[in-house]
Order: sequence, then C-alpha cells, then structure tokens
Amino acid sequence: MAKILENLQSINEKIEQAKNRSNAKQEEVTVIAVTKQVSTERAFEAIEAGLIHLGENRPEGLLTKKSEINNRATWHYIGSLQSRKVKQVINELDYLHSLDRFSLAEEINKRAQKTINCFVQANVSGEESKHGLMKEEVIPFIESLAQFENICIVGLMTMAPNTEDEDTIRNVFRELKNLQQEIVKLNLPFAPCDELSMGMSNDYEIAVEEGATFVRIGTALVG
Repeated sequence: MAKILENLQSINEKIEQAKNRSNAKQEEVTVIAVTKQVSTERAFEAIEAGLIHLGENRPEGLLTKKSEINNRATWHYIGSLQSRKVKQVINELDYLHSLDRFSLAEEINKRAQKTINCFVQANVSGEESKHGLMKEEVIPFIESLAQFENICIVGLMTMAPNTEDEDTIRNVFRELKNLQQEIVKLNLPFAPCDELSMGMSNDYEIAVEEGATFVRIGTALVG
C-alpha cells in the first residue's frame, strides 16, 4: 500500500499544479484508479490509500471485484460495452464512460433500474483504432437521447493519441472542452454535461490543464 500512497501523493501534487496552470478553473479533479489489470487485493490497497473511484473495462472484472469489495467503491465502467452485456453490469456501476451509439442507449434505458450517469465517448482525434463518435456527431446524438428517462449525460470522454507530441494531445483535449461548453449552453435537462473524462497515466497533467474533471490513471498509480 505504501507504493500506492506514494504514487497518489505525487499524482495529486501534479494535478494541483496543473489546475493552477489551467484556465478552466475546475474546482475538483477526481482520480479514477484503473484496476482492470491488477488483482482485487491491489484494488483493496487503492481503497485503503483513499481512492474510492475504481475503473474497470470488462464486465467480468467489474463484477468480480465488486463482489469482494462491495460498497466501498464508486464504480466506473471505462471500456467499450457490448449491448448484449448491458444487463450484466448496468445496475452494478455508478458511471459509464463509453456511451457511443443509440442502440446501446436503448438497451441501457431498458435494463437500468436507476438513472445511469453516462459520458458520451467522442473520437476527437479521428483515429480509426478508437471507439467513439466523431466530433460533429456528438450534439445530434445527445439530443436524440431526450426520450430515455434512465440516462443522464454528465459529460464527455475521449482518449488522446498515443504520441509524444504534447501539442497534438493538448489540441484533442481542448477540442473536447470546447464541445462540452457548446452542450452546456443548450441547457438540456437530461444532459448537464458538466464533466470531462480525459487524461491517463501519460497525459493527465495536460488533460487537467485543459479542463479535465475526471482522470483515469492505471499504471502510474496501481502498477
């Protein structure tokens, strides 16, 4: 646990420094400990270190860890979710970070027994290898979700390209922030869209500088 505490302290310091450099003026940045490749014991260590937000990208991983950790964590599903697996996990998670198609929204609304906090995934970089809606598709997609009483669009999510070019990374995050602000101005009751889920172990400082309110950190935190 000592190593996770040390990692978390370093990450929190860097987040605070990035917030001070940011023009976004976000009050809080939530660290999601991505536990998808570590054991339940390691996830327990993260909780003992004070991390209550855990992220998984497969139904099996989320269900297994939640059954052992129970109600000590807030659960984020950060991977692509197949429609046929919605019923397995949708009532077990607190946030879904990968809503990217109407058929998935239909299945979520059908299976959910509570309001599901969803991030719409945007493929801002336009890379074929990444999931998510193209930037110009995001607002029409969100507007089409008004009929679903069990879905609340709390924000947008994206992943930056895997590159050393900080300007490229920054531009992706900045474009997502600009898109989020456009959606906020629409004043949609089912889509407050106040949050931005962006930034991982190698680029979370840039993400915070550009307005991230949730960062998804695995390797740099829990190994």
